[in-house]
Amino acid sequence: MDLNLLRALDALLQENSVTRAAERLGTSPAAASRNLARLRRAVGDPLLVRAGQEMVPTPRALELREEVSALLRGCDNVLRPGAGFDAAHLRRTFTVQTADLLLVGLAGALTDRIHTEAPTVDVVFLPDSVEGGPALRQGWVDVELGVLGHLDPEIRTQQLTRTTMVGIARRDHPLFDGPIDARRFAAADHIGISRHGKRLGPIDTALAELGLRRRIAVVVPGHTSAMMLARDTDLVALTLADWLPATISALGLRTFPLPLDMASIEIGMAWHPRNSADPAHRWFRDHLAAAALAQWTPAERAPHRTTTP
Repeated sequence: MDLNLLRALDALLQENSVTRAAERLGTSPAAASRNLARLRRAVGDPLLVRAGQEMVPTPRALELREEVSALLRGCDNVLRPGAGFDAAHLRRTFTVQTADLLLVGLAGALTDRIHTEAPTVDVVFLPDSVEGGPALRQGWVDVELGVLGHLDPEIRTQQLTRTTMVGIARRDHPLFDGPIDARRFAAADHIGISRHGKRLGPIDTALAELGLRRRIAVVVPGHTSAMMLARDTDLVALTLADWLPATISALGLRTFPLPLDMASIEIGMAWHPRNSADPAHRWFRDHLAAAALAQWTPAERAPHRTTTP
C-alpha cells in the first residue's frame, strides 16, 4: 500500500466523512470516495457505513484508527530531515584525520564540547599519513581537518581559518639577541618537519630566491616532536601562528615572524557527501569547527564557506 493511500485511510478514519476527509487531504470528494473504495477492497471491510445522514466506522475501522495514525507518525519521523537525532542518547564513534599539531590543541576542547551533550560519543584521531588517499571516500575517516589537498572530486570542504607559519625556538636562543632577518634565520640550524622525510620545502624556495640556503640538521615527522626538540637544543622549527600560545610558553619556547614572503595557509575540514545530510555527522562537524576556531583569535577566522561539487 502506498503512503498516500495510507494517509487517505487515516483521514477517513479520523473524520468519518468522505467530504471532510477530502478537505483534510486537499483533494475532491470524488477522489476521496475512490480512495475509500480501494481501501475497502484492500482491507476486506467496508470501514465506513452510512447511518442516516452520517457515516460510522465499523469495528475493524476502530481497530485500525490508532494503528494507522501511529504508523503515519513513524513514517513522518523517518522522512523528516534530521529525524530521530538525539545527541544525549547518541552512541557513535567519529574518526578525525589531522596533524599532530592540530590534535594537541583540539582533542581536549572537542571532547569536552561533545561529551557535554553526548556522553556516549567517542572520537578516534588518525594521523595525516593517509592524507590524499581514499579514506573519506571509503568511509575510513569521517572528517579530515587541516591543510586540504589531493581530495577526491566529490568531497565537500569548509574553510575554517587562514593563518601563517612562524618560527619557533627556545626562549633564550641566540637568534633572539637581535633582529631576525632572512640571513640570520638561514644561518641557524633547522628542524625539518615531514612525515615522508623530505628535507626541502617552501621555506627553502623562498630563501633560494634571496640567494640563501639553510641547513636542515634533523627531520622529524611531526610538529609536536619538533617543538620538543627545539626546547632542548639550538635548533629552529616552524609552527602555526597563534596556535597553542600557552603550551609554547610553558615549554620555554618563543615564536617569531618569518623574515620571508610566504603565502598564508588555509585550514579547513573535509567530508564525504554521503554524510552531509546526516544530522549526527552534521552535529559533530559543527562541534569540530567550533572547537578548532576557538583556538585562533577572531581576526584569523575565515567566513564559513562550504563547497559543493
